[in-house]
Amino acid sequence: MRFMMIVKGDRDSEAGVMPSKELVETMTAYNEALVKSGVLLAAEGLHPTSKGFKKRIVGDRHTIVDGPFTEAKEIVAGFWLLQVKSREEMVAWAMRCPAEVEVRQVFDFADFPAELQEAAASETELRAQIERQHQS
Repeated sequence: MRFMMIVKGDRDSEAGVMPSKELVETMTAYNEALVKSGVLLAAEGLHPTSKGFKKRIVGDRHTIVDGPFTEAKEIVAGFWLLQVKSREEMVAWAMRCPAEVEVRQVFDFADFPAELQEAAASETELRAQIERQHQS
């Protein structure tokens, strides 16, 4: 089971304020525990939305809208991606996390209905190809 822990943005993250040394040290210790346990797949912080953009689609028209974006409660400031054995294990890791997070389960091949299994299988092969590319 894969889960994503999402850190929501706030005024400080949107202003580009870097975390305190103490918070970085706490996050590093947490990340080290995740790595040692073998559950961490990825963990990243994100730049403020002022450095980002959104791609919008209206009908056949694709447009780019530069940040910043005003809905701070909807902004993602960072994330962890974990692979664990159960929801209970994920809850335990979330409880140890030094940040307030939203946790969402990532879809797995088996989650798709029968009529979408072929497309899901193709997606699984693409992920394996990506992994092979990054191992070289």
